[in-house]
Amino acid sequence: MDAKLKELATLIKGRDAKVIFFVGAGISTNCGIPDFRSPKTGLYSNLQKLNLPFPEAVFDINYFKKNPKAFYTLAEEMYPGKYLPSKFHYFIRLCQEKNILKRCYTQNIDALERVAGVHEDFIVEAHGSFAKVHCIKCGTEMDSVTWKKLMKKGIPRCQKCDSYVKPDIVFFGEPLPAKFFELWEKDRKDDFTVAIVAGTSLEVYPFAVLPAEISSRTTRVLMNREICADFEDCPRKSDLVMLADCDHTITKLVDLLGWHDDLEKLIQEGKKLIESPGTFALEDTTIKNEEKKVTKAEKTSKALAKKVAEAEKVVSSRKTDNSVDDLIKGIEKIEIKGEDTKR
Repeated sequence: MDAKLKELATLIKGRDAKVIFFVGAGISTNCGIPDFRSPKTGLYSNLQKLNLPFPEAVFDINYFKKNPKAFYTLAEEMYPGKYLPSKFHYFIRLCQEKNILKRCYTQNIDALERVAGVHEDFIVEAHGSFAKVHCIKCGTEMDSVTWKKLMKKGIPRCQKCDSYVKPDIVFFGEPLPAKFFELWEKDRKDDFTVAIVAGTSLEVYPFAVLPAEISSRTTRVLMNREICADFEDCPRKSDLVMLADCDHTITKLVDLLGWHDDLEKLIQEGKKLIESPGTFALEDTTIKNEEKKVTKAEKTSKALAKKVAEAEKVVSSRKTDNSVDDLIKGIEKIEIKGEDTKR
């Protein structure tokens, strides 16, 4: 695997590299999110008490309309804020910071890509997520903070029509988000440097066919515990298959890239952000990340304003007819020191 990792590192560090991700539940395994199908979890036992006709009924829209309690038993356990992103999630974020991330298609509903700080413009949540909540009848949106508060009191209902509300998670019997099809129609025509497929068995369609539709000029990479789908049935000569734990593979890759410190910094900053006091909402991580940038921009702006004021005082004290020209010259001499805006 080491030779393949070196090849991958070379591709990623190449000029104008573009990376696209296709990820599944395997990248969240190390986060501790319980599998509702596993008898080993308390969550499974709680669902069993509800006498579900089959485990997947928890995500069946028709069943939800009759009995939403099953889903909300699961939702309380899975709501973002309870679990921290994995090293793999932060690697996706790091690719964003390095300006090489082009898209991340995810089957996961845990929204941990968002929690890790990946901007929503880069994310395609094929099966939806907890990021937004709507009424199943009138479509009225409910903010996640209100929804979470109502969830503590019982089954949340629409404040407009009193029908049930649910997160924009794609249930059986519902169509996939329009964003999924719109962006894939665009992305499938692009030539990416690397397409990383991780933590998924590629069994659920139409997501399963995406890696097969990627351009032949793109190097496909599988980071999984076992080989699957197109990597086994129709392998390409350029495919790089790495069968191991996703976080373990990423740790080695990051070391080869020389990005270890950058990744650790993101992880530590992320933990502080998530564990900071206050009610956690999905919007918070994006807002707090943006607030950091705004704070730096405000400091730069205030420093600039102070220097402009000083230039005005100098010109005012001279009281000459050339005061405007002098002011302009004074401002031009001001050195603006701020955050590097290159992305």
